[in-house]
Amino acid sequence: MIPIRSMAVSGVALSEIDGETKILLMKRCRGNFWCHVAGTIEADEKGWQTIIREFKEETQLEVTELYNGQYLEKFYESSLNTIEVIPVFVVYCQPNQAIIINDEHTDHKWCSLSEALELSEFPGQKLLYEYIWYNFVEIKPSKLMRVKVV
Repeated sequence: MIPIRSMAVSGVALSEIDGETKILLMKRCRGNFWCHVAGTIEADEKGWQTIIREFKEETQLEVTELYNGQYLEKFYESSLNTIEVIPVFVVYCQPNQAIIINDEHTDHKWCSLSEALELSEFPGQKLLYEYIWYNFVEIKPSKLMRVKVV
């Protein structure tokens, strides 16, 4: 039997950089791959609270416009023999947003969709970025997907 775990959340940041919409990717120290923000849910924390905390810890971004991405990342984690299910959030950032990464990352980059797809190591990442681009850049998300940040 393979257990299913859902102990983390992830978030994709979008910002207008020099007039073009870009996705934030960061190069993770552990594994040396490009990724978006993610983190483990702490005790008594809701998923949306976790992603706000993780954005602050990993990038120093203050999240003010948060959406339920209506997407679940899912993959098999061989080291744990688990299927990981991770809800995705989307954050709209202020134009030309500055980023200060923490010690979990060695670099960051605001990417076009094609750049993000090229840097992505995993097929699931590529599908996520294409989904986010279509549903949050090419078309406007439903206001019902907005998460009230308190």
